[in-house]
Amino acid sequence: MTDNHNALSPAVQKFILHWGEMGTRWGINRTVAQIHALLFLSDRPLSAEEIAATLSVARSNVSTSLRELQGWRIVRGVSVFGDRRQHFESMKDLWEMFRVIVEERKRREFDPTVAVVRECVSEARKSGAGDTYARDRMEEMLEFIVLMSGLFEEFRNLSPGAMKGVAKLRGGIRKLLRA
Repeated sequence: MTDNHNALSPAVQKFILHWGEMGTRWGINRTVAQIHALLFLSDRPLSAEEIAATLSVARSNVSTSLRELQGWRIVRGVSVFGDRRQHFESMKDLWEMFRVIVEERKRREFDPTVAVVRECVSEARKSGAGDTYARDRMEEMLEFIVLMSGLFEEFRNLSPGAMKGVAKLRGGIRKLLRA
């Protein structure tokens, strides 16, 4: 990668722009997603200054975005010989990155929901026969999310190669389950 966006190929520019757009649909800041795309496509670690110049964004925005990406554990800081500045690189293994992102989403979004639904079910059970329909729905939701959480735990423990194998099964899983 080079120091300005004009040197990026049209395909790379299109990918970075699209990744930013998709990021907003996934609840991620556009610049955060674009920085991730740039680092993912880069064949070498980039400094924050290079990222800012390439994407034409403020250096402060780059710093904030890099901290967020590091919090997601998909970008890390690295040292480059002969340069005192910190450089950054994206995780390159897509299967491992997918696992880490799903793990982070579970920790940030799913786990707190499990805790609150569990509390709601407990409170609804204590309150007696008041709203049995709502309590039954919450119990059903709790059972579902606990099962999905267990499924995630099984998935998380698979190696990237095993994850890829499961993904390649697709319709084969239905055939297996029908047998």
